[in-house]
Amino acid sequence: MAGGAWRAAAAAAFAASAAWSQDAPVPPASPPVQPPADVQVRSPVLVIRRDALFEGSAFGKASRAGYEADSQALIAENRTLERALEEEERDLTERRATLPADEFQTLSAAFDTKVEGIRTARDAKSRDITRRFDEDRQRFLQAAIPVLAQIMAEFGATVILDQQTVVVNLEAIDVTEIAIARIDAAIGDSGAVPVPRDPPAEAPP
Repeated sequence: MAGGAWRAAAAAAFAASAAWSQDAPVPPASPPVQPPADVQVRSPVLVIRRDALFEGSAFGKASRAGYEADSQALIAENRTLERALEEEERDLTERRATLPADEFQTLSAAFDTKVEGIRTARDAKSRDITRRFDEDRQRFLQAAIPVLAQIMAEFGATVILDQQTVVVNLEAIDVTEIAIARIDAAIGDSGAVPVPRDPPAEAPP
């Protein structure tokens, strides 16, 4: 094809294309999505401060208060028991000179068994306090999942990461405070201490 003919064909094709573009209907623009007032950006990745999420919530504060109260009560009980056992041990030691050797050995063995039993019970109670607190955290996280899922949808996110696994991030994608406010509105502090608290242990006679 001669150079002039080629240029004429190209010009005609370009003109036809331009005319089609002008005549083709333009699809209407999608209406903008209006996120809630507390959603400032849209991001595929969000972060939360997992410990702060629990500790800063009404649920977490109630659970922490219960845990601290139980721990302090256990410490006080342990001190009372310790003083009682020390007194009992002194009394047994003072009686040693007036008791037959076999009777003293029997009493001493019984005292050791008693001490071991109290220690085992105290350790079990300490573990139970910690277990209940850990269960509160797990229940809280389960209750938080629907709230976090809704936040993900509003931000257009596909994942929420724990900030401890992130080297650096923009403050705008940290949704911890938003999540706390919404979780508080959803569940408050209900169920934070579902297990009845044990009454204080009495010191041995």
